[in-house]
Order: sequence, then C-alpha cells, then structure tokens
Amino acid sequence: MSVTVVEFKKAERKASIPDIHAGDIIVVSQKIKEGDKERIQQFEGLVLAKKHGDGINATITVRKVSNGIGVERVFPIHSPTIEKIKILRHSDVRRSKLYFIRTKAAKEIRRKMGQVAPLIAEAEIKKEE
Repeated sequence: MSVTVVEFKKAERKASIPDIHAGDIIVVSQKIKEGDKERIQQFEGLVLAKKHGDGINATITVRKVSNGIGVERVFPIHSPTIEKIKILRHSDVRRSKLYFIRTKAAKEIRRKMGQVAPLIAEAEIKKEE
C-alpha cells in the first residue's frame, strides 16, 4: 500500500495551531537535540510576517531583542521540532508584514544610546573629582 504525497503532507500537519497574525507577541517552544539529549528552547518575540498561508509550508518570522541585538528566526509552523506556539498578546496592526520595525528599533536604540552617553560622561567627570 503506497502513500501519496498529499496524504503524507496531510498527516504531517498539526491540528492545533493558534490563529497567528503579524503584530502578535508569541512564545515558540522548539525541540533542540544536543548529542543524545533533547530539550525544549523557547523563543519569545514579535511576529513580523506570516507566509505561505496555513498550508504545510507555512512559516512565521519572529523578532526579539537580546542584549541590545535584534534576533530574527523563521519557524515552519508544521515542523515536528515545534512543540507548541503560545500567543501572549494580540496587537492591531494595519500591515501584514512588519519589516519596518527593524529600522524603527535601530533608531530607538541609537536614540537611547545618545541619551545614555552624556550621563556616562557626567559620571566619569564626577569620579575624577
């Protein structure tokens, strides 16, 4: 008895996928295999884009800022390594792809660094006195 490609793909699809949209803050739990051990790693961030609909090839792009550096990952929703996806917060956005957030975040960081630099300089001057 042979299995067709369509039947195989239907069997691989996950049944319980939450309704994810751009602008949502989500936590993606992914299985990571290190040698003989397997663990769950969580990635929490903002959904920038959802591509390829709800089909077997559907992906989401998630962005977070870790130690002042923006990190983006693309997750295939129906991958067997994805343990679960949990939505923390929904946001109302007017676009389906939020790629402009990258430049906004960079501007914000530069602005904050500009505010911090004079404070650091003042602290150093006070230490010298």
